[in-house]
Amino acid sequence: PINTALLVYILYSVQKIVFPPLPDLAPKSVPAEFKDGYSWMPQSHPPTLLYQTYTPKTLVKYDGKDGGRILLAINGMVFDVTAGRNFYGPDGMYGNFAGRDASRGMAKQSFAVEMLTPIDQPLDKLEDLDQEEVLTAHLGWIEHFSNKYVICGKLVENDAV
Repeated sequence: PINTALLVYILYSVQKIVFPPLPDLAPKSVPAEFKDGYSWMPQSHPPTLLYQTYTPKTLVKYDGKDGGRILLAINGMVFDVTAGRNFYGPDGMYGNFAGRDASRGMAKQSFAVEMLTPIDQPLDKLEDLDQEEVLTAHLGWIEHFSNKYVICGKLVENDAV
C-alpha cells in the first residue's frame, strides 16, 4: 500500500512538471487605445475623414493637445496618426512632429525641433538632402505611414489656398 501511494505521488508530480497549468490569457480589462494591435473592438467608430488640402498654418492645430486629432505631413502627404497617440501625441517621442511637416526630421532620422520649418515660412523642398536621405523619406517613411495610417490630405504652401 505505501508503494502504491508513493507511485501515485510521483506520477502526479511528473504530470505537473510535464503538463504545467496554462496561464489565463484573457485580457483583464478592455484597452482604451491602440498599443499591441487591433485585438479589440473600439467603443465607437472613428470619425469619418475627408480628404482636404492643408497649409502649415491650418495643419498646426491638429497637434493632439486637448485630446484632438493628430495629423502630420511627409513630403506633401498628410496622415492622420491619431491612432498612434502614444508616439505622436504631446507626450510622445515624435510629439514635436504633430501638426507639422515632418519631412526633414523623418529623412534625417532626427526628432530635434530644428528639423521643423516654421509655419510662416515656405515649405521645405528638401533640396539639400543626399540620395539616401531622400529615399528614407520617400520610400521608407511614406510606405510605413501609408500602410499604418489614413492619408487624409495634402500639404500646400500657405498662400495656395
